[in-house]
Amino acid sequence: MRIKFLIAGLLGLVTTIASAQKGELKDAREAYEKYDLLNKTGAASSLATISLNTAKIAIDKAAANKKTSELAETYAVKGSIYAALALNDTSQARTAPLFNTADEALKKAQELDKGDNKKMIDNAKTLLAQYQLNKGVKLYGQKKYDQAYRAFEYYRQAFPTDTNAIYYSGIAAVDAENYPAAITSYTKLLTTRFSKNANVYLELSAIYMRQKDTTTALKTLGEGIQKYPTNSDLRKKEIELSLQQGKQQEALAKLQAAIANDPKNKILYYYAGLTYSIFNEAIDKDIKKTKDVTAKAALQAKKDDNLKKACDMYMKGVEIDPNYYEANLNLGFSLMSPAIDMFNIAQNLPLSKQKEYDADIEKSTAMFNLAKPYLLKAVELKPNSIDALTYLKTYYMGTKDLTHANEIQKKIEALPTAAK
Repeated sequence: MRIKFLIAGLLGLVTTIASAQKGELKDAREAYEKYDLLNKTGAASSLATISLNTAKIAIDKAAANKKTSELAETYAVKGSIYAALALNDTSQARTAPLFNTADEALKKAQELDKGDNKKMIDNAKTLLAQYQLNKGVKLYGQKKYDQAYRAFEYYRQAFPTDTNAIYYSGIAAVDAENYPAAITSYTKLLTTRFSKNANVYLELSAIYMRQKDTTTALKTLGEGIQKYPTNSDLRKKEIELSLQQGKQQEALAKLQAAIANDPKNKILYYYAGLTYSIFNEAIDKDIKKTKDVTAKAALQAKKDDNLKKACDMYMKGVEIDPNYYEANLNLGFSLMSPAIDMFNIAQNLPLSKQKEYDADIEKSTAMFNLAKPYLLKAVELKPNSIDALTYLKTYYMGTKDLTHANEIQKKIEALPTAAK
């Protein structure tokens, strides 16, 4: 009988010890859950802090005990507690060890868990990801872009479908000049319904341009325009790249399609006018090297036609927005361009052709005057623009108004060196 009583007593003792051992884990979990509730409800922060510190003491004991040190629950709870401690502290020296402990605990919990501790594991993962997100924002503000990228990547890997996380990783990678990583992030983002994807296409094309891959940059812009046909920034950038690559006809065709789709977009008209102006730059070169009179006349007719079309496009831009500086400036110069040609022709006439000279000067003055209001408007909009002032001075010189020409010259000379 005594032996039986002894065995029964030993069994009771083992049960009591096991309960005590698991009691530390239970206390840690309950203290953490109390902290979490107080924290979420905005209760007194001092009470929440006390509960969190109580949870830490208890979980450290549970993690040190052989009976509970290998339980998935222990590591899940420990991960949440230490993650919360790291998130609440402001000292990097203190938070880094706390974060590392929480991160290791989370990995161990995920390794051991059979699905019973999913909620606590997810909680720890969320807190650690939030810690890295906050860290990434701070590092980005300090211009430590490579470190910021790694912090954002931790957050993104925790929540791979979070579009903001992908975007932050992309931005940091670009500024860190880690272009392959940036391309990966932005390409992934374009498969989602991210609200800023139109801008992502623009940024992705810029990355390709930094790598001197114009072909892929244009392809990216084309895909963006297909999805966002009314986005003027994408249209503008595509046109700029096309013009830089000498693909004026392609650019013009795209512009005409864009204008048909968005007839109130002043930028599109401006770039259409600019395209026709660029056409004429090439024609001018051909005129200078062509000796055949008939061929030269044909080129001049083509140039005149392009000039008229350019003026029409710039005029549309000005009609939509009278304060559109670029359209006013280019319209003024385009209208003045044939006047300059005629003025120069007149200056080269011999003295014996005074009547022809007077007739040409009269015609050129009339053409110069067509440009005047747009040149004045450009100077009004940007009084320190060297281009606007130079064009206006040219107008006064062409109309032989030397007084005003000298006034404009003084303004040009007074401009800062950088502006000149």
